Amino acid sequence: MGTPPPAAHDDGDDADPDDDAPRHRIEQQTLWVDRQVRAAMARGEFDNLPGAGKPLQLPDQHDPDWWVKRLIEREKITGVLPPALGLRKEDAELDATLDRLATEQEVRRAVEDFNRRVVEARRQLLGGPPVVTQTRDPEAEAVAWRERRVERRRRAAEVAAAAARSDTGDGTGRDEPRRRWWRRR
Repeated sequence: MGTPPPAAHDDGDDADPDDDAPRHRIEQQTLWVDRQVRAAMARGEFDNLPGAGKPLQLPDQHDPDWWVKRLIEREKITGVLPPALGLRKEDAELDATLDRLATEQEVRRAVEDFNRRVVEARRQLLGGPPVVTQTRDPEAEAVAWRERRVERRRRAAEVAAAAARSDTGDGTGRDEPRRRWWRRR
C-alpha cells in the first residue's frame, strides 16, 4: 500500500490561505536580502575588500579545518589550545603575569591556581600531548616577585634621578626658571 495520491487543489475559495504563508514569507525575505545586497554594492561597500580578486591560499594537502585555522590566525583567537600546550604557554608567560599583580598574596593565589590547573590537566585523559609543565612553589615565586619588584623600583628611581639632573625641575627642560602666571607683567 502506498501513499494516497495528492489531492487536487483548485484555486477556489476553499483553498487554505495559510498553506502558502511560509513559502511567501521566504520569497519575500529572499527578495529583501537581494535588495539589501544590491544597495550595498551600489554604495561600494564591497569594493576593496581584503583578498578581493586573489585566489584562496589553500593548503597542499586536504585539510577540512583549513578555514578554522585561518580564522584563528587572522582573529588572533586564544584559549583553543589543548590543556598541555596552553599550560606550557602560560608557564612561559607566568613571570610577566605575576609582575602585574600588586601584592604577594595575589602572587601566591595566582601560582596556586596555576598549580591546580596543571595537576588537573595531568589527571585528565583527553588526549593530545602529555602535560610536562611543572608546578611552581608559591613561596619561591613570591620571593622572586618581590626581588623583581625591588629591581624595577630601583631602575625607575635611577631613570627619575637622571631625568631630574637633566631638567631644571619643571619638567620642560628649559634653563630659565619658570614664572608663575600671576607674577608676569
